[in-house]
Amino acid sequence: MKTLARVAFALGGLIVTACASVSSEPAPAPEPATTEWRLVIHGGAGVILPGSMTPETEAAYIAALNTSLEAGAEVLRAGGEAIDAVQAAVLTMEDDPLFNSGRGAVFTAAGTHELDASIMDGRDRNAGAVAGVTRVKNPILAARAVMDKSEHVMFSGNGADQFAEAQGLDMVDNSYFDTDWRRQALERVLTERARTAADRHGTVGAVAIDRFGNLAAATTTGGMTAKAEGRVGDSPIIGAATYAENGVCAVSATGHGEYFIRVGVAKTICDRVKLAGEDVKTAAGTALGEVAALGGDGGVIVIGGNGEYGFVFNSAGMYRGWIDASGSGTAIYGEGE
Repeated sequence: MKTLARVAFALGGLIVTACASVSSEPAPAPEPATTEWRLVIHGGAGVILPGSMTPETEAAYIAALNTSLEAGAEVLRAGGEAIDAVQAAVLTMEDDPLFNSGRGAVFTAAGTHELDASIMDGRDRNAGAVAGVTRVKNPILAARAVMDKSEHVMFSGNGADQFAEAQGLDMVDNSYFDTDWRRQALERVLTERARTAADRHGTVGAVAIDRFGNLAAATTTGGMTAKAEGRVGDSPIIGAATYAENGVCAVSATGHGEYFIRVGVAKTICDRVKLAGEDVKTAAGTALGEVAALGGDGGVIVIGGNGEYGFVFNSAGMYRGWIDASGSGTAIYGEGE
């Protein structure tokens, strides 16, 4: 895209030079190069099979995905930036107890909630993240504040909560995140001493490209059910679950975090696009193949510098959706692309 822009600018210069010999009128300023905007989201991956939920629950998830898509698209339609769009998209899922990201987050083994989030701007690869927050209502806003208002990339634990509070973000009691069905899941895991894939996966995320070709990514989660106190997964780690670089790709991941960290999934995907010249889906498939070889599963959403996008996952399903100027779509079941 940058190369094309330089070529267009050079051609424009030749035209202006040629016209100068026959006209003294100043040439109009060139219009900025534009790219069709696009937003892609996920609401977690796992053993999500047809018939595994009631029609009412399925409809509720589809409605929630559409709410997220519309929140991000509203920013992009108005000519806004990708970084604001991904924040807006995941913010609605943090507020929806259907998802494991804010209200409705899973419980730790101690019966509390510890939440993680990260966000990255592809223009300058600036990023912010929080890990193990317990009182900030919307972790993605805390991650954005770290990016915009501090010299650091990540805060954790009580320090992250204190930083968020100092920035004027909404703070809540930890019980705000409670839901009955997540408590039942905790009790089941503690009794059976085993987790299902659904207990490990529940991250939400978004990637976007705006009309100027800028990329951004955001990821937020409550972690895995009955996780040990202080455990941190891949979601707040730049390069594991979240990565964005203009002209290359933007990634948000969901899955068994320990494996995604070991592979460095998000950065691996973008490096394969950047250095090996792979398309985003091929690169994502290769990275997830490494995760699978180690024993992990999950999925990613990815969007390239040219707007190409994909949903790639090796689990039974993934809550997902896309929207751009031409339309939108959502899905829950099926194989990863």
